[in-house]
Amino acid sequence: MERRSLLAASAGALAAAAAGCLGDPEPSRLDLTVRNDGDAPVDVDVVVAGDDGSTYAEESDRVEPGVARAFEVTVGAAGRHEAAVTGSDWEGRLAWDAGTCALYDGVIAVDAEVVEVAGECAEPR
Repeated sequence: MERRSLLAASAGALAAAAAGCLGDPEPSRLDLTVRNDGDAPVDVDVVVAGDDGSTYAEESDRVEPGVARAFEVTVGAAGRHEAAVTGSDWEGRLAWDAGTCALYDGVIAVDAEVVEVAGECAEPR
């Protein structure tokens, strides 16, 4: 009898410990760089949103020629998220799944004629 009670108590303690360790998943993060490769300043609008309608960031900035501006945004722990960077006559977009990617790195480079977009999951879950 004592052995069964001891095993049941051990199993219960192990389950409680595991539940405490798992907890809620950490939020995902976007590290975004907007780089101006052109000869004139560019005004940029950055919007980061989730597929559930949540807006995590809405910022505007002027990026001088030859300068890069970093944006760090924490988003939800699951679902699709998208970053849209727009200028007066251009747009660049990145998207990732926060459920599979804890840290997403993105770069949007603009000049007078081209918008280059690159991104990768830097820290998979």
